[in-house]
Amino acid sequence: MVEYLSQDGLRRYPVDTPLWRCPETGQPVNLTPGPGLVPGDVVASDFSLWRYAKALRVPAAARVSLGEGLTPLVPTAYGGGRPRIKCEYLAPSGSFKDRGMAVLVSYLKARGVAEVMLDSSGNAAASLACYAAAAGLKARLMVPGYTSPAKVAQIRVYGAEVELVPGTRQDCAAAALRLAEEGLFYASHNWQPYFVEGTRTLAFEIWEQYGYAVPDNVVIPVGYGSNLMGCHLGFAELLERGAIDRMPRLFAAQPANCAALHAAFAAGAAVPVEAKPTVAEGIANSKLVRVPETLAALRESAGGTVAVPEEAILPAMHALARRGFFVEPSSAVAGAGYEALVADGTIAPDQETVIVLTGNGLKSADVLPG
Repeated sequence: MVEYLSQDGLRRYPVDTPLWRCPETGQPVNLTPGPGLVPGDVVASDFSLWRYAKALRVPAAARVSLGEGLTPLVPTAYGGGRPRIKCEYLAPSGSFKDRGMAVLVSYLKARGVAEVMLDSSGNAAASLACYAAAAGLKARLMVPGYTSPAKVAQIRVYGAEVELVPGTRQDCAAAALRLAEEGLFYASHNWQPYFVEGTRTLAFEIWEQYGYAVPDNVVIPVGYGSNLMGCHLGFAELLERGAIDRMPRLFAAQPANCAALHAAFAAGAAVPVEAKPTVAEGIANSKLVRVPETLAALRESAGGTVAVPEEAILPAMHALARRGFFVEPSSAVAGAGYEALVADGTIAPDQETVIVLTGNGLKSADVLPG
């Protein structure tokens, strides 16, 4: 039976009432471990992430879907090797966030939630606005004042209410938490375990696209880490079911100007970081929410982190575009991270590596040359 589990593992709560944090400790909550999959569980006739419905603990009648998932996995020559590019930026709202939002919004709809709110650097807000529109929910979305105008316009065109919050990404999160305290339901992708329930499907999809096997490495651009945690949980469930015999190494790529997870991994715990401006606005988060979970994903997969210098991000964006992959700078951090990991010998050029590209380049057209 699926239940909420407090971050310290000591408290359980039924999922009949949506939670975004533990009511006793204020910690994040997770879901109890999922069932995983074997090849015969995949519904081949469903061309969305719901082909993995046996592993998704959401009532079938409440599903909200726009065809998310089944993004291409494309081999290319890049960064000194021949990685495969996972094109998550081709999702309905233009980012990987749609995996988590499809499942989270379906769950909230099933539980009778009619109005939602979150803070975001842009992509999660656009994704929630998109899926709230599809589900008939009202959405109030808070983004930093520096958010790309293209992302703000996208959020508004879905019919959501947008508030531009002055200051840093953390100022935006604090403003949202104040609204949550007033009773507005907080559908934060960084706190909601049902969001991670959806990002697990990235692992399932890579597994299926590899012929029910796994690559050696997966490189992911990381802010708060929902994609990293989802991949870890998904691959761990496949391993537990005997569907794979090993877990791929997971690597978190971050902009060096704002690399909270990179610093935490080196220190073994969360440490203060100085947040400097970065063109990778979508993953510029200086304070982590789920430190134990993100560190476990890296350690248990024998992976690690890489901090990408600011001067390497836009060149990686252009290098990817010249191979046909048009992504925003935050996604290009994964490409630059892969280059660095190959250059220092952490990843061998001939290893099977997946680079996850998470956000569409049209979201950041303002950083392109005229």
